[in-house]
Amino acid sequence: MSKRTLALIAATIVSIIYGMTFTIAKDVMPNYVQAYGFIIMRVGGSAILFWLVWLFSRISKDVRDEKIDRADYLRIFWAAFFGVALNMLAFFKGLSLTSPISASVLMVSTPIIVLVLSAIILKERMQKRMVFGIVLGLIGTAFLILYGKSSGNATNPTLGNFLVFINATSYGLYLVIVKKLMDKYNPFNFAKWIYLIGFIMVLPFGWNQFQAVDWTSMPMDIYWKIGFVVVFSTFGTYMLNLLSMRELKPTTVAVFVYLQPVFATVFAISLGKDELTLVKIVSAILIFTGVYLVTQKKG
Repeated sequence: MSKRTLALIAATIVSIIYGMTFTIAKDVMPNYVQAYGFIIMRVGGSAILFWLVWLFSRISKDVRDEKIDRADYLRIFWAAFFGVALNMLAFFKGLSLTSPISASVLMVSTPIIVLVLSAIILKERMQKRMVFGIVLGLIGTAFLILYGKSSGNATNPTLGNFLVFINATSYGLYLVIVKKLMDKYNPFNFAKWIYLIGFIMVLPFGWNQFQAVDWTSMPMDIYWKIGFVVVFSTFGTYMLNLLSMRELKPTTVAVFVYLQPVFATVFAISLGKDELTLVKIVSAILIFTGVYLVTQKKG
């Protein structure tokens, strides 16, 4: 199996996990943990995991000791800001105000943002096939937007949807920034700094909400869902994204966001919270076709 195929599989797994996360995180917020308090758990827990993995890899000598250039610390700072702090603050607050389906659908604006940023910052040339694939994915997503109904627990969908769009923009910029770090360093050597700096950034916003959590009255399944978000939705997806970006362009990685509404719907159906319709089938076909066109190498 080629490295590119492994990278595509990794990107698909990330989309599956993210598709599940919309519903799982919504079960936690805001009844048991407020949005910013949840971010403290997510970023803090992931930072600990990254530092533990890095220490273990240093002891086992799996990762060489690279010195990060002083000029690249500024890039790491901005990666932490856009990829962790602003990204998660906007997403979790937005998700707490809108519905999971609306949030997952809005995330599909990320490939368009990355497409523009990559052309400006990385000077990438977009092939007609890739542009067509992105447009096809947007058409498929439009069907989901027209079909999607509110889950009934969206307290402020307008503000929530706007914050999710801010999150998508922030994540798109992060993908472009971190690509240059990926080309230069081993991911473990800068990922630990990105999450540590990101944790310091989000700490003032979520500390009071984190302290207000009533751990004694929290059901066991909520503990498991928090653990899923920390270990899989944050730490695991970050590592899989790093693997993907070693072989794929930021625009290719970003287009996998189109799969999130599909997997979010499949997850909801598996829990008996939704049903399969012709509109969803057509949407899935269009979205997967768009992803295929964008990810294929030039013949």
